[in-house]
Amino acid sequence: MRKKLLLTALSVLALVMLTVSPAAAITDGAPDGSGHPYVGLMVAQDANGNPLWRCSGTLMSPTLFLTAGHCTEAPAAHVEIWFDADVDAGRPGNGYPFNGQVGGTPYTHPQYNPNAFFLYDLGLVVLDEPMVMSQYGKLPKLDSLDKLARQRGQQDQTFTAVGYGLQKSFPDAAAWKDQAFRVRMVATPHLIQINTGFTGDGSLLLSNNANTGGTCFGDSGGPNFVGSSNVVGGVTSFGINGNCAGTGGVYRVDRADDLNWLATFGLVP
Repeated sequence: MRKKLLLTALSVLALVMLTVSPAAAITDGAPDGSGHPYVGLMVAQDANGNPLWRCSGTLMSPTLFLTAGHCTEAPAAHVEIWFDADVDAGRPGNGYPFNGQVGGTPYTHPQYNPNAFFLYDLGLVVLDEPMVMSQYGKLPKLDSLDKLARQRGQQDQTFTAVGYGLQKSFPDAAAWKDQAFRVRMVATPHLIQINTGFTGDGSLLLSNNANTGGTCFGDSGGPNFVGSSNVVGGVTSFGINGNCAGTGGVYRVDRADDLNWLATFGLVP
């Protein structure tokens, strides 16, 4: 989600007539520390180098960083990325928001439409130089999340959400109370909906409460790993509640259109 950044977007989910906004930081979570060092914070910049918004994402290979489509959409022309667990304190003079540990070029799902961003909300950043790590995120197999709709105890399925977004969000009149530390956080939300009339076949709804944690503004593009694995079931996409409560929307990346597009960059499950 993006909120109180340099740009804010709102879209109407026409099928159910509910207002959703690009998401999401991890709320009611815990500092990730060294748990997911391949999850990073990105700042999109325009052609003149002006910062536009901040999002999260996952390094899937030394040169490919997976995020949300609304994080890479125009006028984004360049991206800077940090992988410190605490970007504010991780490296003195770290250059935020202009100079990250690595830069790259953003690309957006070819069917992405900013007026209905949640339908194809997938983006990729091709890094200017490799970031070599001991582990990376992995893509899910084709349609692999469909089995979650058929299993008993669906609500017991957990995901691991990771991101750098707001820790707490308040209505605009109390926005001064927002907690927006640039720290990588982790939560374990539960599955609420999959393959329903609301989610369609391209999204998930996950819990967002004090018991499980959830996502918020700035977590957009961050991974929602299946269980405790490094398989990215989906990227944080949208929120329904402006205070980052209730549920969080996740864009699935196990569909053919997503995997086929990512394969053109050499990224395969």
